Amino acid sequence: MRKILIILALAAGTVSLAGSRDAEAQDYRWCLQGRQTGYPGDCNYQTRAQCMASASGRNAGCGINPRAAFAQRRPRS
Repeated sequence: MRKILIILALAAGTVSLAGSRDAEAQDYRWCLQGRQTGYPGDCNYQTRAQCMASASGRNAGCGINPRAAFAQRRPRS
């Protein structure tokens, strides 16, 4: 019985790892910047309003993500 439980646990772990993907990096336009986040900061905000809501009460501000601002645009085909 114990061997069956171990095999089931290993199978469940293998299935969960097979279905997972690496996180994709996103360069959103707005970054939360402050003493705790450094520079360029936490760049997980699509809008300034989202960033400002997160910055509220944290002694932080919002700035444009330099990677998104200076990224080369792909040519249109």
